[in-house]
Amino acid sequence: MAKKKAPAHAGTPATVALTAAGVPFTAHAYTHDPAAASYGMEAAEVLGVAPGRVFKTLMADVDGTLAAAVVPVNGTLDLKALAHALGRKKAAMADPALAQRRTGYVLGGISPLGQRQASPTVLDESALGFDSIYVSGGRRGFDVELAPADLIALTSAMTAPIGNPGN
Repeated sequence: MAKKKAPAHAGTPATVALTAAGVPFTAHAYTHDPAAASYGMEAAEVLGVAPGRVFKTLMADVDGTLAAAVVPVNGTLDLKALAHALGRKKAAMADPALAQRRTGYVLGGISPLGQRQASPTVLDESALGFDSIYVSGGRRGFDVELAPADLIALTSAMTAPIGNPGN
């Protein structure tokens, strides 16, 4: 009997966390183009989803503490707003190697879910305007769709206006 091939999302820490928590989600795998200028915008285009509904996870150093900022892919992170949301003075983008070690994910595939070491998480408040949003499922070319409330509950996230809108 032939062995069944596991789906592309099988066993990512993000999907394991979602499944263990009993949270409903939809897996969206696609063929990632290594030449894509923006992993998040690529996901929105390939999946046919409005970019404001697809969120990227960025790791930032907020006064010496690593934090996860989850913002729409068609915008940018407002570092000052992130620091303010966490009650701190300043924030800067985290060193990429540190972000990868801390989360257990590669750049372009960092998920707010199932990180190796949990970080304070802030979700841009624009997510609350959608029934479901898309975030990385833990690897390039793989997103999960879930309710913003479920993402908030699983990551103990707070919401705040931390994104600068894009186009």
